[in-house]
Amino acid sequence: MSAPKVIVVAGPTATGKTKLGILLAERFSGEIVSADSMQLYRRMDIGTAKATAEERAQVPHHMLDVAGPEEDYSVSRYVEEAARCCDDILARGKTPVIVGGTGLYIDSLVSGRDFAERSEGDEALRGSISARYDALGGEAMLEELRSFDSERAAKLHPSDKRRIVRAIEIYRLTGETISAHDARTRALPPRYEALRIVLNYRERSELYARIDARVDDMVASGLFEEVEGLLKSGLSPESTAMQAIGYKEAAQALSGAIGREEAIALIKQNSRRYAKRQVTWFSRSPDALFLSWDGTPDFEKALRLSTEFLIARGLS
Repeated sequence: MSAPKVIVVAGPTATGKTKLGILLAERFSGEIVSADSMQLYRRMDIGTAKATAEERAQVPHHMLDVAGPEEDYSVSRYVEEAARCCDDILARGKTPVIVGGTGLYIDSLVSGRDFAERSEGDEALRGSISARYDALGGEAMLEELRSFDSERAAKLHPSDKRRIVRAIEIYRLTGETISAHDARTRALPPRYEALRIVLNYRERSELYARIDARVDDMVASGLFEEVEGLLKSGLSPESTAMQAIGYKEAAQALSGAIGREEAIALIKQNSRRYAKRQVTWFSRSPDALFLSWDGTPDFEKALRLSTEFLIARGLS
């Protein structure tokens, strides 16, 4: 039995993924499933460029506002919850349209990779391994990991406490290394057949100009005030959510560590660097339709080309 088809609209930030995703959802009786690692947090709207209330009213959106900003959300949780959304959409005879720029989330969801489970009951073991890391140091703990999973140890830096602790914990719990687990899950057939559409600008300078303009719009719309509200509510600057581009720099400015204009310049610079990494990631997408804008995005043409592409691959 073939895997069910899903539409994927991906690409770097500020390329119009949300708009094209909505147009395709309307054309193919679809519903949007967000694949953005920061849009899933509640009360983080401006800096994540979340779909507006008007856009959400056009077609149903899923995987937005599903976690509090104080939570440490993971890719494994995303796969579990987003797959539940996709399966429900499919069961109702509609088409999931996965829209976002977090490549790891998209690829993990489509492939159906399961992740080694971590229950709350493992808190003691996790704490024990973490304490040993603090006492012995990263080099010693990496050497311990190397004794049973040299493949994973070779990929980690001694300072990467979280991943070293997790790799040791999973082995102690299951008897299976993360490397063996990953190899086993990679051999499984994909959960979904992804019909991928990747957006970008033909000229890198145009993409960067769009990113800079978007940051200016975010600041004008109240980005700093949004971050100030999160911090005043008790959210730690060290939380996972506050490491998002835009939030981290704004928090530094609000603390007095850097100036406001410096923070804005850093947000633009870090956004451009992130976009460059996204371009590299999505350029490897197999069998994708690549749409590169020349100046102002032509969504009418993009919808026509995307529709032809999707119909040729079995959607109607």
